[in-house]
Order: sequence, then structure tokens, then C-alpha cells
Amino acid sequence: MRRAAVLGSPVAHSLSPVLHRAAYAALGLEGWRYDAIECDDVALPAFVGGLGLEWAGLSVTMPGKRAALEVAGSATATAAAVGAANTLVRSGAGGWLAECTDVDGVIGSLRACGVTSAASAVVLGAGGTACATIVGLARLGVTSLTVVARSALRATDALACASRVGLAVEAVPWSALPSVTADVLVSTVPTGVVDPMAALLARFPAVLDVVYHPWPTPLASAVSSSGGRLATGLDMLLHQAFGQVELFTRRPAPREPMRDALHAAVTAHGTDCPPLPL
Repeated sequence: MRRAAVLGSPVAHSLSPVLHRAAYAALGLEGWRYDAIECDDVALPAFVGGLGLEWAGLSVTMPGKRAALEVAGSATATAAAVGAANTLVRSGAGGWLAECTDVDGVIGSLRACGVTSAASAVVLGAGGTACATIVGLARLGVTSLTVVARSALRATDALACASRVGLAVEAVPWSALPSVTADVLVSTVPTGVVDPMAALLARFPAVLDVVYHPWPTPLASAVSSSGGRLATGLDMLLHQAFGQVELFTRRPAPREPMRDALHAAVTAHGTDCPPLPL
């Protein structure tokens, strides 16, 4: 048996098992098992250190992404730039390689909605998702970045991340948002935070809203009504999972079966599911 799992706290809501199990089934990997395991950042080092060689990889969600980077014996340039890892891959005899496929999720979701390149971008929020977003935007060709945060102190990690990937960046308060323009807007803040300003934000040509439940968000509705290009958190989740599956199995990800399984899982709970372009 080969094993993999998603670690997080809380983790019961995770859709990663849906995506990985669909992938393993489509690839004919009958001896593979993928679980959701409750594990926070404090418990993560001991848990990972006790795993046997049957473990091929781990998906890591909040709050363990920084701990995942620290516990790994080596890290990709992407994970180092982000300063966190959402993926641990078995490397050598008992070691682990840290990767951050969240960056692939940002790039893949924006490309799926028609954004193949951009010169300028705005990121709302300055947490861990913002850092992965910044690295992804840099790889899409963005050279000018505005980070919107409640204070300069809260933006420290995001500004450091932008510096690591060579992006010219400015941190501004929320009050400055009406005067900010850019090719792409990415909202990494929790549900409800941007609802009162959805119409204002819909003026950006392309928007990635990482919130996908409940759907549609007021921001997504405003963007759709204005005719803008829209990418969602489900798109990001799907596209980051492709890279994880390939790292764990060493085989190309079966994209359509994974997309179809995600769509079915979301709609089974009575939630409208946005289109999930590949």
C-alpha cells in the first residue's frame, strides 16, 4: 500500500480527498490510500517524523504550511520564495521535500479564465495565501504590485515575499483602494470582508476570489455582471492538486476526472458550482 493524506486543523471540510482519490482511481492505482488527518502546526513535526516509507506525500493546509517548510530536509525554490509549503513529498530514505503547489493553483486558475500575462496586480490581504499569490503573479509577468492590508506591519511577510521574487511592491490601506488600478485583482481575504465593496472591485479586468463557499460570493456576482474575467477558489484548489498528484505518483494528473469529481462533490451538498475550466 502507498499512502498520502491532507493535514490540517480543522480538516473535515477538505476537498483534497475527493481530488486525490479520483486521480488515483483514474490512474488505476488500486493500492493507494488518501486520508484527511486532523493535525495542527504544533503536532505536524512529530507526526511527519513518525511516518513510514509507505507514505508518498502529504498535502498540508492551514495552519501547518510554515511548519511543513521547516520540517522538510529540502525545499524547492518556489516553497522558499513563498515561505511556506502546502506539499511534502518523500525524498530519499525517509526525507521530505517541501513544495508549494498553491503557486500552480494561482497561475492555473488565472490562465483558465483567460489571463495569460499581466503587468500589474492588486492583492487584497497579506497572509499566507497572499504570499503564494505574489509568487504566482510574478511568474505570470507582473512587475508592479499593490498589496492592500490593514497596516504596514500586517503586510511585512507579503512585502518580503515580493522582494524575494523581484517585484516592485507598494502596501496601501483599504481606504486607498478606490484609486488603485491594475490588470488583475486577487482577493485572499475571508468571506464577507469585501462584500460591501464588490461593485467597486468588479471594475478590474480580471478577478480571482479565493472564497468559494457560499457561492456565488457578492464579488463573483459583481464580476460576472460586469462581464469581467473571473477565477475562483475552486479553480485554485483544482489546479494546485494537479501538481500534488504528479509529485506523489510520478504520473500525469488525470485532469478531467479530477475536475468532474470536484464538481460532483460540491453540487452534492446543494451548492451551486461555478464552471471549472481546465
